[in-house]
Formats: sequence, C-alpha cells, structure tokens
Amino acid sequence: MNKKLLVDVRPFEISRQKIDESIKENDGRLIVKGVLQRAESKNQNGRVYPRDVLLKEVSKYLSEQVSERRALGELDHPESSVVNLNNASHNIIEMHWDGDDLLGTVEVLSTPAGNILKELFKSGIKLGISSRGLGSVEPMKEEDTVEVQPDFELIAFDFVSNPSTHGAFMRPVNEGVEKQKPESKIESIINSIMRG
Repeated sequence: MNKKLLVDVRPFEISRQKIDESIKENDGRLIVKGVLQRAESKNQNGRVYPRDVLLKEVSKYLSEQVSERRALGELDHPESSVVNLNNASHNIIEMHWDGDDLLGTVEVLSTPAGNILKELFKSGIKLGISSRGLGSVEPMKEEDTVEVQPDFELIAFDFVSNPSTHGAFMRPVNEGVEKQKPESKIESIINSIMRG
C-alpha cells in the first residue's frame, strides 16, 4: 500500500469569555479544549477512521508525544510529514476518548505562530483543528468513501481555516467583533502582529 499525507479537520468551539478566563487563570497562557478527531464517521474528504486504528495511534501519540510535552502542531497544514519547529503554534497537553470523539486540551504557545493563533481566537475568527498523518486508504462499499488503513501514523494536530469535516471549526464567540470578510480580518491581525 502506498502511504500518503492524510489531513482531516474538526471544529474547536470556544467562547470569548472562556478565552479571557483561560488567559487570566493560566498566567497569560491560552489553553483550549475540544474535539480533536472522530472515529467511525465519514468526513468531507470521504474518509472514515476506524476506531481501532485511531486507538492504536492515539495511545502511541500519548506515550511518545503528549507525555513528553512534544505534541506540537502548526498554524496551517504544511505539505510535510514533519512538524517544523519554526511554525509551531501549540502543544497538545492532554487527550482522552468520549465515545468515538477524541477530546483534547491544547496550550497555545508564545511563539510567533502561537501569537498569531492567540490573536485569531481573541478576534473571533472561526478555526478548525486538523489531524495530520501518513497512511493508506481502501475504498468502502459506500460511493466516494474510503477507510483509513492500519498503517496510519498520526503526526500532529494543526489549526487551520479550511475544514474537511462538515462544520469542523473551533470558533470563539465575540459579539463585539464587526462582521468582516475573514480574509481581510486575518490579514489585518497578521500585519498588526508583524509590525509589533
């Protein structure tokens, strides 16, 4: 089987109040919680992740990455199977199962990419969290559906703007933010951060 890069996005819902509370309670750090991945459910990429495949990889990821504070992710998906430390924006600090949902706790880092991520959250930008891994897929009986195979290797969870999973956004709620096109708001935030 030929392994390829597999990416799948889920929503990560968080309110403005929770953002402010997290920053206050964690000495300026933003820590968020939400669904990281879902087993046995077809996403918009037409992929289904069997529970046993995810259980194996999540267990490995917990012991080799999360427990050693090395479960880093990036802001946007790179076309790589390696996490680039220059682009690290967050660290997964805890993961657990609730039925077929993999829930997690994510610490936003004080890196350049992490500061952009934090400001996007604070500005009410809708974001998704996306798994990145290597693996092969096989067609299922249902048309336009493939099943991720046991050779799947979880690499990271990245924050992204374009979800593959229906409704897969992590979205802070902030009534004070004017409705603007997301592109112009994101560009404005990034430019503001880059200028200092």
